[in-house]
Amino acid sequence: MIEEDKIKYEKTVLIGVITQFQTEEKSDEYLEELEFLTYTAGGRVLKRFTQKIEAPHPKTFIGTGKIEEVRKYVREHEIDTAIFDDELSPAQQRNIEKILECKVIDRTYLILDIFAQRAQTSYARTQVELAQYEYLLPRLAGVGIHLEQQRGGIGMRGPGERAIETDRRTVRDRITNLKRKLESIDKQMAVQRGNRGSMVRVALVGYTNVGKSTLMNLISKSEVFAENKLFATLDTTVRKVVIRNLPFLLTDTVGFIRKLPTQLIESFKSTLDEVREADLLVHVVDISHPNFEDQIHAVNNILQEIESRDKPTLMIFNKIDLYKPEEIEEDDLITERTSSHYTLEEWKKTWMNRIGKDVLFISAAKEENIEEFRKKLYEAVREIHVQRYPYNDFLYPEYDEFTDMDS
Repeated sequence: MIEEDKIKYEKTVLIGVITQFQTEEKSDEYLEELEFLTYTAGGRVLKRFTQKIEAPHPKTFIGTGKIEEVRKYVREHEIDTAIFDDELSPAQQRNIEKILECKVIDRTYLILDIFAQRAQTSYARTQVELAQYEYLLPRLAGVGIHLEQQRGGIGMRGPGERAIETDRRTVRDRITNLKRKLESIDKQMAVQRGNRGSMVRVALVGYTNVGKSTLMNLISKSEVFAENKLFATLDTTVRKVVIRNLPFLLTDTVGFIRKLPTQLIESFKSTLDEVREADLLVHVVDISHPNFEDQIHAVNNILQEIESRDKPTLMIFNKIDLYKPEEIEEDDLITERTSSHYTLEEWKKTWMNRIGKDVLFISAAKEENIEEFRKKLYEAVREIHVQRYPYNDFLYPEYDEFTDMDS
């Protein structure tokens, strides 16, 4: 294992706020995720700053006292980048840069930057570039006073560095060209989806880093890149899978995240079309994450936004091997027992029980309950196929009717 101090990390600080709409607990949770995003982008967080305010300051997002506190820390510790958990207006970003004298980005552009790192295909790179240009366009005037002295790094991948030296008209022309290019590719991909024949389409969806790609590799016996970082998979992967004798198409999609930039949702329209056109969704959840219920809600919100919320869905709770409920000491008379103390068996008796047969607990990494997952997936795909082609019913018996057949 490589020691952290031998790796060149960009030194960063994180800034978040506590408001009437965002409690201290929520703020801490978002900053925890922001730190993981920063690590994924190649940064190391030296300190987090939070401030309790009624509303973000129109000029500097946080108050004058807090911005001065951040400025002193940035100067004393030679911080490279300050990252805000919420999207900054162009004016706020310019004002903060002048005060802190370091690179300033927000959560939105950090996510765009990670996408720029992860995009492997020409199509994905085009999608990310379009999203970045649309984000950068209103921020070109006055941007980059300090960035010019700090080429590269977080927030500077893709067109970031070039856009600083580019005028608005050129950027608008580039956006127009990128949109035309994407429209052309979208049409080609729509034709490809239309040519996939009559097979049932299944899409893996879920929050980023929940294990979708690991599950994809396990079921399809393919080699999709999987890593314990956010957005390890960006390019959509489609594989033909056969369980018993039933073929179907399985798609691994980009992971969702809270506060997903609207520019990405629009730019990745064709990628999200894989979800829109799926017959069945497999919603993968990392049950070992302390806030997995919030992650489910975030995914459902995006599914609602792309009009895919009401599709048939299997809820797969992954990483049961990592799940550890919080414990209360026997002599602790103060701590109130909450859902964080539930065992897996207790979770199964909560709202999860109301979903019925469409819920399963697995570990893709340890291959626990995978045979049961294959069975549920087969039965769900078979039900859709038989509804569509009732005369094929006899070709695909119930899963348990198979005896000595290999899967």
